[in-house]
Amino acid sequence: MSDIPVTPPAQVPAQVRIFDTTLRDGEQSPGCSMSPSQKLVMARALAELGVDVIETGFPASSQSDREAAALISRELRDTTLCVLSRCLPGDIEASARALDGTARPRIHLFLSTSPLHREHKLRMSREQVLEAVTRSVTAARGFVDDVEFSAEDALRTEEDFLAETIAAAIAAGAGTINLPDTVGYTTPTEIRGLFERMIANVPGAREVIFSTHCHNDLGLAVANSLAAIEGGARQVECSVNGIGERAGNAALEEVVMSLKVRGAYFSADTRIDTNRIVPTSQLLQRLVGMPVQRNKAVVGANAFAHEAGIHQHGMLRHRGTYEIMRPEDVGWPSSQMVLGRHSGRAAVEQRLRALGYLLEEPELDLVFASFKALCEKQRVVHDNDLQTLMQDGADSEGYRLSSMTVSDAGHRARATVELSDPDGDRVFETAEGDGPVDALFAALAMATGVDLVLESYQVHSVGLGRDARGEANLSVRYEGEEYDGTGTSKDIIEASALAWLDVANRLLRTRGKAKAKSKSEMAAA
Repeated sequence: MSDIPVTPPAQVPAQVRIFDTTLRDGEQSPGCSMSPSQKLVMARALAELGVDVIETGFPASSQSDREAAALISRELRDTTLCVLSRCLPGDIEASARALDGTARPRIHLFLSTSPLHREHKLRMSREQVLEAVTRSVTAARGFVDDVEFSAEDALRTEEDFLAETIAAAIAAGAGTINLPDTVGYTTPTEIRGLFERMIANVPGAREVIFSTHCHNDLGLAVANSLAAIEGGARQVECSVNGIGERAGNAALEEVVMSLKVRGAYFSADTRIDTNRIVPTSQLLQRLVGMPVQRNKAVVGANAFAHEAGIHQHGMLRHRGTYEIMRPEDVGWPSSQMVLGRHSGRAAVEQRLRALGYLLEEPELDLVFASFKALCEKQRVVHDNDLQTLMQDGADSEGYRLSSMTVSDAGHRARATVELSDPDGDRVFETAEGDGPVDALFAALAMATGVDLVLESYQVHSVGLGRDARGEANLSVRYEGEEYDGTGTSKDIIEASALAWLDVANRLLRTRGKAKAKSKSEMAAA
């Protein structure tokens, strides 16, 4: 007998299905409604992302949802397409009609089970709820083979009754059982234990897929979803950027990357193409006009940005010091070394080297002192700002705002701007628009000759009391590329103009360098 130890086979990660409800629960978030054509665009992106199930809407609730389901089903043939239905005959029939012609259809039934909902919302007894579940699942199975049942408010339901309800749904033919934390009330320990007990004790539970759908009212949606996976759930219902009712749903990107980064701990994975996460997030932001906060995990603008000098120094030595995943793996181009008041010499020197400036210590001391002084005036220092410091401001400042007037009387707003161009000459232009900001940007485009397509625009307050300022942030598209600009002023309209000029001047400097390089190459030839 050999003394060589036998290495046990590696445990195969459990496959967790991603059920995306961006188009149903997600769009119920105030201000996030989508038209059928917008839903189709988003559904294509979700299919490319690799989600297993796309919930397209609630057909009984609106004609728009019925149209969206039909549009999506005609195009997407490899992804399970699901619609939501109450346990009512009319709803089930409407859902079946909406799924007509769908390659992989699923009807998702739901009925409240908690005593609070039974008494005040449904006015139904336990026996009536059980009868409705059995009747509705049986009816839905008459139309499609794939039926999911959700026990709404499951986490506040008596466990004995919840077990009875699950058993009834399974016996009637449901292949997926969802135990949603409808109001975001539970904790990881509670939900993990609930799934373990239901799967272990309910008849037929091991023959179906258990699903979790957690809301974020206490900020625990992702943590609770992961705990449910530990308890045996093999489907997670979530949404891109975590949009949804009230505080939203578990964020798809956070659940997926938690399983990816901590795969050894959870021993579970998904089939999501993580490289598509950021593009999909940004598409949704453009479609519904709801940007994510900058510090949002995975998809926020600051998720892979470093400003603190200590962090930047560590990152320059080894990225693993402060990053647990690669930005490229989720769709960001790279990490960002954001230069600001907390940045140190090492980060400034590294950025200057990248721009082609190799400085001796005395020169670096002078530039770094100027950099710190600039940081007292603006939050972030861009490459063009560094170049301005290096050239001591020589003709690299671009267009500067001298004055402006904006009026919004009548049907059209009017804006007049006076700029100082790179040569110091005055430029005046007037334009009209649908609102003061639209008119302002039109006048700036005419004055500079730079036509930018606005993608998103935000204004918020910085500071408190008398020292408060308005900060404008905008995202624009120019010749197929996306650019961000920032401007700060006591006046929010002026801040908007400065944000627009921030981008325009950067583009003009880049264009000027390209021309200079071309002339140099021609002269050399």
